[in-house]
Amino acid sequence: MGDRVTTPPAAQPRPALDKKKTIIGAVIGVVALALIFFRVIPQIGSYEDAFTAIKDMTPAAIVLIVLTVLLYNFMYGFPFVAATPGLPYRHAFQLNQGAFAISNGIPGGGAFGLGVQYAMLASFDVEPTVATAAIGSVGVWSIFVTLGLPVLGLLAIAASNTIGAGPYVYIGVIGLAVLVAMVVVFWLIMRSEPLAERLGRWGNALVRPVARRTRRGKNLDLVPMLLKLRTDLVDLVRRRWAHITAAQVGVSFCQFLILFASLRGVEHSGPKTSFLVAFGAYAVSQIGIMIPITPGGLGTTDALLIGLLTAMGVSDGDATAATLVWRAASFVPQIVIGVTCLVTWSRRAAQTFAAAEPPSA
Repeated sequence: MGDRVTTPPAAQPRPALDKKKTIIGAVIGVVALALIFFRVIPQIGSYEDAFTAIKDMTPAAIVLIVLTVLLYNFMYGFPFVAATPGLPYRHAFQLNQGAFAISNGIPGGGAFGLGVQYAMLASFDVEPTVATAAIGSVGVWSIFVTLGLPVLGLLAIAASNTIGAGPYVYIGVIGLAVLVAMVVVFWLIMRSEPLAERLGRWGNALVRPVARRTRRGKNLDLVPMLLKLRTDLVDLVRRRWAHITAAQVGVSFCQFLILFASLRGVEHSGPKTSFLVAFGAYAVSQIGIMIPITPGGLGTTDALLIGLLTAMGVSDGDATAATLVWRAASFVPQIVIGVTCLVTWSRRAAQTFAAAEPPSA
């Protein structure tokens, strides 16, 4: 615990949800899911063949999928272990799984999940500024990995010699450009306070003409926002960036293993999908997570994944079956685990906070 950051406590932010926008967002999300699963996917895949392939899966294939699901969920606790020095694995696991359940299980869950993360870290005796740094770094690195995967996916597709990069190359180019820009800007912010302040002024010059047209954007000032980001993250990033990167990449790779096991499970005859093809399709499809219509890229990522797999020679039924199994295996158990973590934590936290309250006079 020797490298644990000790800084003065700061006020914790409280999430504020706009009920009207939350309802509108939920309606849009449900409509989008319906269109994707009932109109888009049937045009690129086959539900009938998929269900036949799933029904014929062998017990050995099911066991392999279960093992990859267990490995994926085990890895899910490590990002906060890496980002919060001194935090036990069991608490980090509880924290990240609970946040997943909230963010992906309820409309507008992202803001509420953020508040729960702060509350959970407070109950684990993590200082507020340390909690802010941990939550911020895990969020930033998650974006970095999501943008970096499509680039690696295109390299895998090119190496597989199945299809030309075609239109998918634009996804990789855009993802690479955005990733490089974000990493450079982030590095400059972390490098020095004057650079962070200068970037904030440049950002103001770019976004204020547009932001002023909105009610909330009239008083937008990026300078204090970037300076606060730097203050919150600079020490942690300098010491733990490699640990956080390894943890986030490990989580994504383990989720890919669920897809690879699913493909192996539904492909009963003929040639098996190669590792490069499976990884290429998975990695490029992760750009769907960045489309903020549905939680966690639900539907958008699935449709893109099926389209990529079929384009590289996987049959319609097998591609659809593997994607459905992958989605169910990587989503449903994690929601159940996350809800369980929230329930067990809430009981413990209630006792902890009650014990910490001073006796009434």
